[in-house]
Amino acid sequence: MISVDAPDGTRERAELAVWFGGASLACWFCCPFWVLVSFISLPLALVGAVRAFVEYRASRSGRASRTRAVVGGVLSLLGAAAAITYMVFLAAHPGLPVQE
Repeated sequence: MISVDAPDGTRERAELAVWFGGASLACWFCCPFWVLVSFISLPLALVGAVRAFVEYRASRSGRASRTRAVVGGVLSLLGAAAAITYMVFLAAHPGLPVQE
């Protein structure tokens, strides 16, 4: 993986928080099997949130874009919140995914 302190030519490729956060939200809109999506979306969102934190700290020294880090963090938090909310919903309604 490319570090955040890479030269300016590879800086755009190094800012991955938006991609991970966007992927964690896009899964909810693209796949109708939300039971599976929640287990895919949560790790993507957690990686995006960690990456957003790293990029935000790098933006203080000018090595990354602060706006992209914040947007990636927000997208990641939304994806994680959706996954956790759906898992809590499934825990409260255990017979729902089985369709007895």
